[in-house]
Amino acid sequence: MKISVLGLGYIGLPTALLFASAGHEVIGVDVDTRKVELLNKGKLPFQEPGLEGFFEKAMPNFKATTQVEESDVFLIAVPTPLDEYTKAADLRYAQSAAEMIYLHLRKDNLVILESTVPPKTTERILIPILEKSRLKAGRDFYVVHCPERAIPGKTIYEMVHNDRIIGGITKESAELAKKLYSSFVKGNIYITDLTTAEFVKLIENTYRDVNIALVNELAQIAEEYGINIWNAIELANKHPRVNLHKPGPGVGGHCIAIDPWFVIQSSSNGKIIALARHVNDTMPNYILRKVREMLKDIKYPTITVLGVAYKGNVDDARETPALRFIKLAENEGFRVKVYDPFVKEFEYPILSLEEAVKDSDCIVVITDHEVFKFLDPEKIGQLMRHKLVFDGRNILDHKKWAEAGFNIKVLGNSKER
Repeated sequence: MKISVLGLGYIGLPTALLFASAGHEVIGVDVDTRKVELLNKGKLPFQEPGLEGFFEKAMPNFKATTQVEESDVFLIAVPTPLDEYTKAADLRYAQSAAEMIYLHLRKDNLVILESTVPPKTTERILIPILEKSRLKAGRDFYVVHCPERAIPGKTIYEMVHNDRIIGGITKESAELAKKLYSSFVKGNIYITDLTTAEFVKLIENTYRDVNIALVNELAQIAEEYGINIWNAIELANKHPRVNLHKPGPGVGGHCIAIDPWFVIQSSSNGKIIALARHVNDTMPNYILRKVREMLKDIKYPTITVLGVAYKGNVDDARETPALRFIKLAENEGFRVKVYDPFVKEFEYPILSLEEAVKDSDCIVVITDHEVFKFLDPEKIGQLMRHKLVFDGRNILDHKKWAEAGFNIKVLGNSKER
């Protein structure tokens, strides 16, 4: 089949390359001319484990362009940002993609929406635009929603091995899409209706957000009781029906921090969901309070933030809680320096480790990059003005840092090392 993939970001590009590697002719469409030029020169616009190998394999069947052309399949994988003012989905990119597609839509084409969207978006927003082609959805062309299920750092593996959900406007639409995805998906593929597929993706991430909010509250309560929350969670999770996540400085990324709002944007319910969002969004406030207590006797303190990616071992800083923490700290008069070995572009300068810790009073760990486990506290301590650490991810070798003379506090554990 000839497949046009609209949107060549963290999801669209890997999806396009997987289809091309499976033997389909794939046209990658993106409005970013620089990205298109890079791809056509054989260069990737971002790094992702395993992506380079698939890129080489896909090259004979793949090309990038800024223009949509006639195809058998149109796949939409554009971003769905959150409007911060209304806490509702900004669907302009999905709408724009549909506008580009309907001009080239033909009978028996298949249109796939992979972008994460609120329930009823495919039915009420996407299909009316596509039907401007004067073709009828479900009769003249096929429509499905197949939400992506992948995380940065494991995108390729999860796209291939994870189970997929396909919601079709008709059973024929879903079956056709299932056959197409089966060309590279090794996981199970389940069929349902359009709105259920949209809802399933959102509640998966809402479950995780609520779970994280619960452990973030428990971490704060554990400190009041003098309990180590990390040990408590480990023991609680030995129960066969308990699966508590890990506490941290908040929630980031383009899924967990956003999708819960899509669930409740048109509903008068959702109090627990909204409260969970509040708990996770204010974790940077709580961590700053703990850091402020550590620095109470130091005038004009400088703090070093370790990690601004939203999760460990990736270069993705979208919706990162680090940004809120930094802005709040600056508002309180702290000087903030940043080190992240993965992130290349951020609102604040990314310094070398030596520059970031020089004359600093306190290190604050926001991201759980594996490399932080192997930092040398002896060398770092020689550069700092005061040896203080707040570990918001429980990632450091605390014994090693304590032996180097550091005073350490850990989120969810009131005991100092």
